[in-house]
Order: sequence, then C-alpha cells, then structure tokens
Amino acid sequence: MKAPICPPPTLDLAESALFLDLDGTLAKILPQPVDVRPDAERTRVLRWLMQSMDGRVAILSGRGLGDVDRILEGAVTSVAAVHGLEQRMPDGALVTHLPAPGLPEAKVALQSLANSELGLVVEDKGLSVALHYRQAPRAERRVRRATLQLARSLGLVLQEGSMVSELRTPGPDKGDALTAFLSQAPFAGHVPVMVGDDLTDEHAFDSASAAGGYGVLVGAKRPSGARYWLSGVADVLDWLRAGGAR
Repeated sequence: MKAPICPPPTLDLAESALFLDLDGTLAKILPQPVDVRPDAERTRVLRWLMQSMDGRVAILSGRGLGDVDRILEGAVTSVAAVHGLEQRMPDGALVTHLPAPGLPEAKVALQSLANSELGLVVEDKGLSVALHYRQAPRAERRVRRATLQLARSLGLVLQEGSMVSELRTPGPDKGDALTAFLSQAPFAGHVPVMVGDDLTDEHAFDSASAAGGYGVLVGAKRPSGARYWLSGVADVLDWLRAGGAR
C-alpha cells in the first residue's frame, strides 16, 4: 500500500453512495469522546446531502448508535455503529449482536488499568470497551500489551485505533457494513465512496474499492487502501459542500 497524496474528485451526487466515518473525519478528535458535540453547519450539510443523494449517505463509526445520533442530531438514517456490530438500515430496522461473554471481565480489567494510570479513559460501548490513551501517551505500550493479552484469553477482537485500543465482540467490521448497505436500496447500484481517518476504516476502504468505488484518507498521510487524501475535518466539509451543498 502507498500513502495517497491527491485530493478526491468532486463528489458525484447522482452516482455515488457516500460512507463517512465520524471522529477525525466529520468531527475533530477531542481529549474525551463525550467532548464531541453537535455542530449546526455539519448537521446542515449532512441533511442537504441526504436529500440531494436520495438517502445514499451512511455513517460508519466506532461510536455507539445513540452517540452518533447525539452528535449528528439524527441527520443520517443509515448508521453502522461500534465498527459494524450495530447497524441501522435505511428502512430504520436494527441489526445487532449479543455482547461476547468475555466483555464484562475485559471491562473490569481495563477499568483497573485506567485507575492505575492518570489520563487513561475507559469507554463502554456495550458491544465493546475501549481504552483511550490520548492523554497518557506514555502508557501506549502498556495498554497495547494488556489489550492484546485480554483479546487472546477472552476470545475478543482487538481493534487498534488512533491513541485507543478497543476490545470488541467478534462480528462484522466497517467493510462488512458497507457491503451490507450496498446490497439494499437506496445504496444498491451506486459507486461507494468511503471517507475515514483511522486504521478502523481500512476494511471499508477495501470494500469500497472492491465494489468499484474508492476511499479517501483524512489526516496524517500513511500507507492506506484509500486512493485519495484530505488533510482534515475542515477539508472534508469543504469537499462535501463542493459536491453541491451550500
């Protein structure tokens, strides 16, 4: 894989199916997940896109469904939350999974680790539990080692991200969610465009490419399955507006 360096072409509102990550893509990453709040302009752009693209907009996020709706003010119907484990389909139907049996033990272990290191933040998403070390970068090696051991011993999936290690219930990822949405109206038959910033978005970049579309990496340049690149959240919103949103 190579690091993409070119900006994406203008979004084709008539032909595309748009898939968007949230944190680091539509919203700046803040010290704690709860700090991210609704933004009137972002909500306006998303609602315009939903109307202009006949509903072919989906959010693929690591956050829980309720948290996505809180931040985006319910602007987008189709959402894959917790990295794909929780999906709200275009018709509003919910598809979810039972939490893995090992999750309660993992939550206790990660909370114990957080209690021992100032700055570590535990985020319980129901189907997964994440340990954020953005405010304690010195703890990265300790966090990664602990979560890897817990994943192996408890039968969980380790999902590494930007300054976070997450233990999740086995099941679909963002790539699987993108493929599931593409199989249904109004997404079916359109060109998938996936926009995301993190390692968690790579599965979706690959799925978009496999279906004849492309990915757009946001933020720091790195080797990626995405074809194009945008520098940050502000550029993402400008690019979306350039597709016709005003």
